[in-house]
Amino acid sequence: MNRRQFLASSAALLAVRPSFAQEGPFRTKYFPINAGIGLHDLAPAPDGTVWFTAQGKGMLGRLDPKDGTFKTVSLGQGAAPHGVTIGPDGAPWITEGGQNAIARVDPGDLKVTLFRLPEKFASANLNTGVFDKDGTYWFTGQSGYYGRLKPKSGEMDVFRAPKGVGPYGITVTPKGDVWYASLAGSYIAKIDLATGNANVAEPPTPSQGSRRVWSDSKSRIWVSEWNSGHVSVHDPADGSWKTWKLPGERPRTYAVYVDDKDKVWLTDFSANAIVRFDPMTEKFNVFTSDKPNANVRQLDGRPGELWGCESGNDRIVMIQTIATG
Repeated sequence: MNRRQFLASSAALLAVRPSFAQEGPFRTKYFPINAGIGLHDLAPAPDGTVWFTAQGKGMLGRLDPKDGTFKTVSLGQGAAPHGVTIGPDGAPWITEGGQNAIARVDPGDLKVTLFRLPEKFASANLNTGVFDKDGTYWFTGQSGYYGRLKPKSGEMDVFRAPKGVGPYGITVTPKGDVWYASLAGSYIAKIDLATGNANVAEPPTPSQGSRRVWSDSKSRIWVSEWNSGHVSVHDPADGSWKTWKLPGERPRTYAVYVDDKDKVWLTDFSANAIVRFDPMTEKFNVFTSDKPNANVRQLDGRPGELWGCESGNDRIVMIQTIATG
């Protein structure tokens, strides 16, 4: 490619991404997992590995980014895991919808322990989970439920969600509050940790499809809006909302994650991309996948690293911030 072709190509690229801005150096790396395994969610572990759910095969896996190798373990007959998070005990905890249970996998011997939901909630359609500061595990069920599990005693409570079906993403704030998002209900809600009651907060955009949520360092709640293609933020301290549309004509915002610098990362199915939003400058970075139909359903990370699951390509993607100066 000569210089003229390069400039023309670059201009065309920017033309289709009008809000694109490159604010710093980044490196993207892909880790292929077995085709057809059905990647869904992931969680970076303190030891440098990354746990992931393989919904298509009923497995949990662990990737070693140092050499790209991974191991998997079956979660049981009929398993269909969705979310995974690392507990205070260092183990991965999984919302295991296929067996309607919360699963714990021992990071040492990979032994699977199941905490099953009561039979009357057999169709909960478990989605995601998070631990509060007291070590209680809170989870959502898209059929219209959310609940809590006390790992030490095995005690479990399940609650019916306001407006019925829809509970999806869930997060815990630095203040210790737990919030979840309802995709079908188009709201977010703060859970009263004592009573289990959910207090609804509705984003300003009607029928926006709040899919996932993540807290920043100030305990503000960032929301990925699937139907509207927006990212919004709610400040519980004053009840305020702010909303931005992702770049492009018809964005479909799926996942959201806030990093240690309070930069907001999102995924856009329409753009086949991961998007980084800086709330201070209100500018976006767009990281388009090198393969079509990436469908990144979930994001997580650690300082300097953003991790995501390309469910469409059965790859794990890492975007690394390269230190300069």
